[in-house]
Amino acid sequence: MKISITRTDCPKAKPADESQLGFARTFSDHMFVVEYEADKGWFDPRIVPYQKIALDPASPVFHYAQEIFEGAKAYALDNGEVGLFRIEDNAKRMNNSADRMCMPPLDVELQLEAIKRLVDLDRDWVPQSEGTSLYLRPTMIADGSSLGAATASRFIYFIIAAPTGTYYQQGMKPIRIRIETRHVRAVKGGVGRAKTGGNYAASFRASHDAKQAGFNEVLWLDGREQKYVQEVGAMNMMFVIDGKIVTSELSDTILPGITRDSVLTLAREKGMEVIEDRVSVDQLFEAYEKGLLTEAFGTGTAAVISPVGELAWKDRTMILNDFVIGPVSLMFYEELVGIQRQRREDRHGWTSTVPRYEY
Repeated sequence: MKISITRTDCPKAKPADESQLGFARTFSDHMFVVEYEADKGWFDPRIVPYQKIALDPASPVFHYAQEIFEGAKAYALDNGEVGLFRIEDNAKRMNNSADRMCMPPLDVELQLEAIKRLVDLDRDWVPQSEGTSLYLRPTMIADGSSLGAATASRFIYFIIAAPTGTYYQQGMKPIRIRIETRHVRAVKGGVGRAKTGGNYAASFRASHDAKQAGFNEVLWLDGREQKYVQEVGAMNMMFVIDGKIVTSELSDTILPGITRDSVLTLAREKGMEVIEDRVSVDQLFEAYEKGLLTEAFGTGTAAVISPVGELAWKDRTMILNDFVIGPVSLMFYEELVGIQRQRREDRHGWTSTVPRYEY
């Protein structure tokens, strides 16, 4: 399908101070939209001026939360071009989420072309300062006008883009995490593996309470035994135990993070032993008491690597590396950012450069 393009005739003012960008508070001039109907498939792919979407009050997305999304970034490169990182994996994961949520898949090549053309059209919105990026949010929602509790027959896929500031505005400091003991994020057979909005809404209560208590994030445990580590907020979780990288094995309760996979790939490449298995809280405390648990960090698109300085569980606390970022966490952060910015060798074909299209 050919993507039609309608340029805005009212360009918006771009943020003047990139140090004050924050996360996705302003949006670029254009957006991509394509629609789906059961009897005709996907149709009318287009890039249009950024605008509101009109939905019927009975649209299923409002009532049954049939919705999925992705998160990716475009980066200003030192040569003046714009780069992308593992964007094809985002497109494939979008389709995996669609399958779980009973939504139609969208051709990966169309997703990639839509992202590249949108970023190219709005490349002046890509911030230039170190640590900044143009955040990309592909989204698919159910549309229609029926309150029947069944999958929709009409869907809208769209992509919006937002200049985003550095995640570490005050420097890269380890965070405080509370291990959640009351609420659960996902259960076996549920939708924890899909990147769907309901997973995040279900986490807000525990996250709010943790932040009220002075913590930055919540570490979720399994929904059955409340014993095994799952993930942290919007990040996968990793531990350095006796020099090994230890992380929870993927299941239908854990999002298969692209940054997670990147870290594990690099770790193996560097000769580090990687253990993907069930990780219990008791196991962590035992390793900590023996002096074997030396670092913990989250992995995700927003932060890349988020070092952990404290893990609190009930009335027990672990302080890691005296609240200083550890050498393993720092190594992976510098390596991944270097690859994303195309300053370090990419041996895995993860990076690409946005073409300059003729219009």
